[in-house]
Amino acid sequence: MEKRLLILEDGTVFEGEAFGADIDVTGEIVFNTGMTGYQESLTDQSYNGQILTFTYPLIGNYGINRDDYESINPTCKGIVVYEWARRASNWRNQMTLDEFLKAKKIPGIAGIDTRALTKIIRQHGTMKATLANVGDQMVHLQDQLKATVLPTDNIKQVSTKTPYPAPGSGRNIVLVDFGLKHSILRELAARNCNVTVVPYDTSAADILHLHPDGVMLSNGPGNPDDVPQVLEMIRGIQGKIPLFGICMGHQLFSKANGAQTYKMKFGHRGFNHAVREIATGRIDFTSQNHGYAVSRENFPNELMVTHEEINDKSIEGVRHRFFPAFSVQFHPDAAPGPHDASYLFDEFMEMIDAFQLEKASK
Repeated sequence: MEKRLLILEDGTVFEGEAFGADIDVTGEIVFNTGMTGYQESLTDQSYNGQILTFTYPLIGNYGINRDDYESINPTCKGIVVYEWARRASNWRNQMTLDEFLKAKKIPGIAGIDTRALTKIIRQHGTMKATLANVGDQMVHLQDQLKATVLPTDNIKQVSTKTPYPAPGSGRNIVLVDFGLKHSILRELAARNCNVTVVPYDTSAADILHLHPDGVMLSNGPGNPDDVPQVLEMIRGIQGKIPLFGICMGHQLFSKANGAQTYKMKFGHRGFNHAVREIATGRIDFTSQNHGYAVSRENFPNELMVTHEEINDKSIEGVRHRFFPAFSVQFHPDAAPGPHDASYLFDEFMEMIDAFQLEKASK
């Protein structure tokens, strides 16, 4: 087997076995603690531009299937695993992980001590990294890595360029695409919603022109500070139409109402994050994938914190005090992960119905 190098920004070098596409890549290295769901993670556009480390030791054992895509064309830069399964065994399997990565031009490296790598990331924070072939000149690669400036247009890269429908006969929902997961569409389809997906830079006027019953702000990659134009759109909608934000949508909704965001040291990426609903004390185990969070510092009076992460007390949900609008940092659509929080989609439907009833009574 050919050898491949993983070079970190701090100078650490791991040597492992190459699989997947035969190309060199550079991106931000992060880790995911999920024990399953590698296909959903790989195809989650929130990993745009990142090299994804799986802490679970065996990846690829059930192959790749048609049902678990969160997008058709993944945009993560590469993957790091301890061991990849050369032979997949599952009745749904359509191709191996290696075949999938080759088809999507994503390189992988195996045989890495992912426990040691994760400890480095936890201690020093997320950093730039390069996956390269052993034959390449090491000094040149390290200098190139240090000089690399990572892109800041992640959302522009992954958002749809034109609106498209996901037809249904129920409530009319506009879903703003910052890098949406298909599982959000599945949850809305399960509730018979008529969905129109629009680009991230769609104006408030254009969204309102579609006469939605509700507006959803999707998940997505990168820094919420990189799309300031979205904040004006959110301010132009809230109060007029019920609003529900997820992950990036949560951060942008919070910023639009005066909150601040910050970059976390190594983020939350996995499917076992315990979140407390403050009003009831209810605990949900949640699926998460984010490197930024909403700050408690100078938190605006217009919003109230509804959920918090049990371990680090970071803000996991907010609700507007005066408008029918709320958001959560985690993924209630799961995929992969527990479905504890899927009830939030039902709460959004109930919010829409209550808003229409109130409007009709005036």
